[in-house]
Amino acid sequence: MDCRQCGTPLDRPGDFCLTCRTPNADAVVLDLARDRATVTCLYDGEVVAQRAVTTHPEDDPEQEPRELRNFAGLVADEVHRKRPEEVYAGGDRDVLDAVRRELHYSLYRVADDDPVEAVRARQGDAPLEVVDKSVGEKIGGSHSTLIGDRAGRRAIQTVGGHPHVKKIIPGPIDAGGSGSRSGVRAKATRADANGNVRLLLRDGSSVQENRVVTTAGDREMGEHVRDDLNDALRDAELQEN
Repeated sequence: MDCRQCGTPLDRPGDFCLTCRTPNADAVVLDLARDRATVTCLYDGEVVAQRAVTTHPEDDPEQEPRELRNFAGLVADEVHRKRPEEVYAGGDRDVLDAVRRELHYSLYRVADDDPVEAVRARQGDAPLEVVDKSVGEKIGGSHSTLIGDRAGRRAIQTVGGHPHVKKIIPGPIDAGGSGSRSGVRAKATRADANGNVRLLLRDGSSVQENRVVTTAGDREMGEHVRDDLNDALRDAELQEN
């Protein structure tokens, strides 16, 4: 494959062109299994390249973490070669978590049954504004207390780290809920007409409803952000069932 801009031959299809500094893929989709990852490159919704990365999972529990880390590193290297605007993934959660640790990109989960088609359907929507602020800069409002101590702060950090979250406004704490022994649980609720969601934090009998302002302008795009937030909370082992 040659660069779409200057015609320079690329080492691999979909690679970023180092000659004219032009990307040849605007999105990468990862379909992850424990022994095989399919890396699909998209440009304007069309598949321009696809490559498989494989591994042989270790049976030895002492060797398995290193083997998984090396596998994730190879997958991440394929992504870095493309320098895409967005990276999506579906499939094995352990592999996905390992790849996320190796990437320098935000990684969004999509439907596991057909990740590529799920992304192509999503790409028909207008791109959302990216908020380049720290989590601390995104937190505001008159209530500064968060329930759940360290776990509650981790939930806020997880949500605030999403690039399409503009602001998190902590709400008052209601101590009248039913008790729970499962520790801090978090869940992003259904998006409203403006694309904003609520982050519910539960810790024992205490409940806190926090408003999350997103860059989505309507309910449909807000639902995409909500799905991403709940996936991130699930990966952080914080999501409420």
